[in-house]
Amino acid sequence: MLFDTSAWIEFFQGTERGKKLQEYLKGEENFTCIVTFAEVTNWCLRNNLESKISSYIKAIKKGSEVIDIDETIVTLAGRLSYERKMIVKDWGMMDSFILATSLVYDLKVLTKDSYFKDMSNAVIL
Repeated sequence: MLFDTSAWIEFFQGTERGKKLQEYLKGEENFTCIVTFAEVTNWCLRNNLESKISSYIKAIKKGSEVIDIDETIVTLAGRLSYERKMIVKDWGMMDSFILATSLVYDLKVLTKDSYFKDMSNAVIL
């Protein structure tokens, strides 16, 4: 399972949806795309949680294997961004990196984002 940033944020906030991520942490081999670090950092800064950045990154690394992006993922992300924006107006490049990572590694994406709802490999929290 590849955890989307939105799933990690729900986990850090201790929401009901976030508790579902905890179930996955116990039972499966889990992964996170490295771009999630940028999104979590941005989220922390926007929410006055700068002091939490390091501990959140450590928690992600402890709970999942972090996947680096490479040329294959980057190129696929560019293509996906182009294609998905025709379907989902607010689709972002970071979503494309996460989706590309899931496709290259043949992983399901655990996410809160409804942007993924039409994707066969998405598990919506």
